[in-house]
Amino acid sequence: MASNNIETKVEKLLKDIIENLGYNLYDVRYEKEGKNYYLRIFIDKPDGININDCENVNNAINDILDEADYIKEQYFLEVSSPGLERILRKEEHFRKQIGNKINIKLFKPINKQKEIIGILEEYNDNKIIMKVENENLEINLKDIALAKTVFEW
Repeated sequence: MASNNIETKVEKLLKDIIENLGYNLYDVRYEKEGKNYYLRIFIDKPDGININDCENVNNAINDILDEADYIKEQYFLEVSSPGLERILRKEEHFRKQIGNKINIKLFKPINKQKEIIGILEEYNDNKIIMKVENENLEINLKDIALAKTVFEW
């Protein structure tokens, strides 16, 4: 679940700037979709994110990213909220969700299932423990293709 080098550099560069504006830097993702590259900055604050928040952060970081010149390809910058169902990629993401319901998708099935929903009981550097139907299931982080929170309507 480790991020790539560009994501790590961008996160270090922008973390303090974004926090000084009153936001939490939730995640940074540098992704290629089709022939386009996207640098996605996910921000959060206790009462939620709106379009003005995204615009404020975008304006504050645009020139800084250009000056740092970490990304050689042409890319699109997107600043947004992590959403109601948040992707879990970092240690702090998982730790904040202990005791909550999460959904994981696996690279290969466990008990004939590639998708598991349960309560996150424990997290450490290489595995999680989830309670699924009153049973504890140990899952290696390297086997998780995608992990996210579950929002119940």
